[in-house]
Amino acid sequence: MLTEVSVVISFAELLDQASQRLEAARLSYGHGTTNARDEAAWLVLWQLGLPLDSDLDALARRRVGHEEQAAVRALVQRRIDTREPAAYLTHEAWLQGVPFYVDRRAIVPRSFIAELLAEGAIDPWLDENSRDVLDLCTGNGSLAVLAAMAYPDVRVTGADICAEALEVARINVDRHGLQDRITLVESDGLAACPGPWDLILCNPPYVNAQSMADLPPEYRAEPSLALDGGADGMDFVRKLLRDAPARLKPQGVLVLEIGNEREHFENAFPELEAIWLDTSAGEDQVLLLTQESLLALAAPHTPSP
Repeated sequence: MLTEVSVVISFAELLDQASQRLEAARLSYGHGTTNARDEAAWLVLWQLGLPLDSDLDALARRRVGHEEQAAVRALVQRRIDTREPAAYLTHEAWLQGVPFYVDRRAIVPRSFIAELLAEGAIDPWLDENSRDVLDLCTGNGSLAVLAAMAYPDVRVTGADICAEALEVARINVDRHGLQDRITLVESDGLAACPGPWDLILCNPPYVNAQSMADLPPEYRAEPSLALDGGADGMDFVRKLLRDAPARLKPQGVLVLEIGNEREHFENAFPELEAIWLDTSAGEDQVLLLTQESLLALAAPHTPSP
């Protein structure tokens, strides 16, 4: 009797098989794809050595031999068995069309701040004199790299508390030839990042305790240090907003991602004047804070008579 891999099949058939297997396994997504079909396409294309932006329709009739089929099926099975994000299995993630190396030392890059950099949404708060940019909680360095690409005249520092994450960031800085423009620093928050900064980008740990407890295995595969924001998700953010005013230039701004934690953020900082920025996920994921608004937050509050 012929085995599953003993006949040559088309790329479309192999993709359909992979998609069906992932769908049946009831996995979780969100690390570059949102569904089983897209995840299957990623895995199949990568294993076959094809560009991830390939035209799937154009490849549909491509014949796939026995060994290639076996390799694809083995990779799909690893995704099912390990419940690790595809990015950890392929050691590659893409953000705004730019490839990045990633492994379990760093969180899989997926920040909406990347969209804002690519679209120029932060530009109105910068000017021709803006030179110093900090990517705090840089992880694998993706936002630092994208900031350097978006603003050719700036100096970028990528900072993280995790030395292992910075090792991954170093790979990406070197990969994109930005060693002369990006400095990597080990820092607990802003402790080793005195600035002053024109722009601070930060995608911090902000997941609240209940959400942490409910995370599927794909997210638990990531470093918890990069996700866990304490009881209400705001532990790191509180410290950051306390320290940031002294680290920003007078016209400097902080761009902060808080994911699905807007309610917790507003409960923690009810008097803070935040500018919410529009992303593909809506206007409640990323906010911008001026130095003026941060200074007002830090000022002693005098009750009305």
